[in-house]
Amino acid sequence: MASARSSFLAVLAIFVLTFVCSTEARRLKRLSPLSRHASPIDLSKFQVPLSNGSASLPPPVTGLSLKAITLGRGTQNYTCAAGSTDLPVSIGAKADLLDATPLLPLLPSSESQLILNLLPEYLVSFDFATIENSSIPILGKHIFDAARVPTFDLGKLGLLKAKKIASITAPATACKGANGKGNGAVDWLALTDVPGSSGLKEVYRVHTAGGKPPASCGGGPARSINIEYAAQYWFFG
Repeated sequence: MASARSSFLAVLAIFVLTFVCSTEARRLKRLSPLSRHASPIDLSKFQVPLSNGSASLPPPVTGLSLKAITLGRGTQNYTCAAGSTDLPVSIGAKADLLDATPLLPLLPSSESQLILNLLPEYLVSFDFATIENSSIPILGKHIFDAARVPTFDLGKLGLLKAKKIASITAPATACKGANGKGNGAVDWLALTDVPGSSGLKEVYRVHTAGGKPPASCGGGPARSINIEYAAQYWFFG
């Protein structure tokens, strides 16, 4: 029974992403964008996932409220020195932050968070052009600034410059990358604000898919390596 339920949720997750990336969805976006809700979505019933099954991230600071649930789709970026056989060195990430809120009314209320948790493993297999032309609005951008500070720009919702306060490994069952192939899923993270932030205080990166580099640079010339990934990002302020 559990297996059948999991299969159903997986199929539904694929359906949701296929719908919002379809030609018909793009037509609907032009006529009535998903981002224009008839009434605000109540985010208070959603709980940020903190446990990977064996370890947990710290909970949000008391008094903060959930400001946005987003789906990040981009690349984790690494570099290799000439001749190196070491693990590639992380130099940051770059991702679009897709507003997950418009997807919520499409999901059955009793299963909405479970399906939301499945979406990154399917989103990582969608190419960037398809996502940009879909009906999922891009709420913001994630980059690393010139000082390599993780930065999240959510426009009117705020700007978060952050530092990591905790990390746990992704579950062993996490999606390794696009089409299920890759080097593994990057860690789940909890980050808090640093000076330069406005309107946002914390972000959690959870339910990651892909993003890990190969185990070795493998020698050869100096180069950059960009590994595609997807994840949920939960913002608090």
